Amino acid sequence: MAYRRALVPVLNAAGLLACGAIGAAALRNGLWGLLAGAVLAAMWLGALHCWRILRLPPVVGPAAPSPEVGHAIVLRVLLDAAPTPLLGIEGVTVRALNRTARQHFVAEDRILPVPAELLDRGTSHLRHEGRSWRIDRVDVTDAGAGYMVVALIDIEQEERVAEARATAELIHVLGHELLNGLAPIVSLAESGLAAVGMADRDPALLPEILGTLARRAEGLQRFTEAYRALARLPEPSVGPVAVRELAEDLARLFAGRWPGVALSVNLPNNLSWTFDRDQVSQAIWALLQNATEAASANPDRPAQVSLGARGTEAGLEIEVGDNGDGVPADSVDRIFRPFHSTKPDGTGIGLSLARQIAHAHGGTLAFEPAPATVFRLVLPGR
Repeated sequence: MAYRRALVPVLNAAGLLACGAIGAAALRNGLWGLLAGAVLAAMWLGALHCWRILRLPPVVGPAAPSPEVGHAIVLRVLLDAAPTPLLGIEGVTVRALNRTARQHFVAEDRILPVPAELLDRGTSHLRHEGRSWRIDRVDVTDAGAGYMVVALIDIEQEERVAEARATAELIHVLGHELLNGLAPIVSLAESGLAAVGMADRDPALLPEILGTLARRAEGLQRFTEAYRALARLPEPSVGPVAVRELAEDLARLFAGRWPGVALSVNLPNNLSWTFDRDQVSQAIWALLQNATEAASANPDRPAQVSLGARGTEAGLEIEVGDNGDGVPADSVDRIFRPFHSTKPDGTGIGLSLARQIAHAHGGTLAFEPAPATVFRLVLPGR
């Protein structure tokens, strides 16, 4: 059929050429009848050609994409440009959804073999090709068919960003504290030199200047030692620890250090966990000291501090609470910052050191402001 449609215009053009040639020859030789026949045949072929053109369907260009299709194309481009590997999981089939996932798993579409961690909903982390990833899952339902979209978050990249931010913040704090400590020392030293050259100086002036200078230098020394203790925390030396025995030791130390503060201890008898006993004791003691200072701030109310522990699926949860006035709202985001303190005589080391010990064990230290002030230390493992 297509061959016939292509042949008809060719024959039509050939007929018009033949009519033209015959008409020209008839005109030269005076054959007027033949000339009239050639003209009529040419007119007939031309009319036939026009009629065929009118019968052809109109030429339609490519249809403009609908708004939905346009949005889908834009989303597809953005998805492919995302730096986070994105995967689609349906049953046991895992497919790479963007360029980053295809590059990481070296697959154009379907990923084979499938890492078992991707199919296990109870697993939140993946180790693949020497890199650690956090698995974030989102369930999607489309026309009754359920599947899951997975985003792989580069944990090492997050840690590097957090470390860089913490380093910059620590340098800022160190610079601020050192300058604040050195400025009065320099001023006092200059005043002492000026006093030495005064003939009629007060005899008590120079000893007063030197005494103040010594106290400022000692304060700066304490700050430097506190920083060194924070920066040189050794690796945890873990082993099995009887948690109740540890709590009872801390309770006896607490009673001797703060006899006017009531400490309630609530934890199981036969609870054992694996961690560095010395470091975790130091972290709990820092939390107890922080709670005691907060609870004792109001003399009109008996100071009360609580210590509890329990084993959960998340790990060993140790809670230290107090009945103080809580942390000021403008300090909540800074309570774990090194050298930040809301107390006049505070060093700002205790909470920061406790959190560092928790992180060294792979755990966490979190603050819960309501209904009472509670710090929760979570240590994984058993």
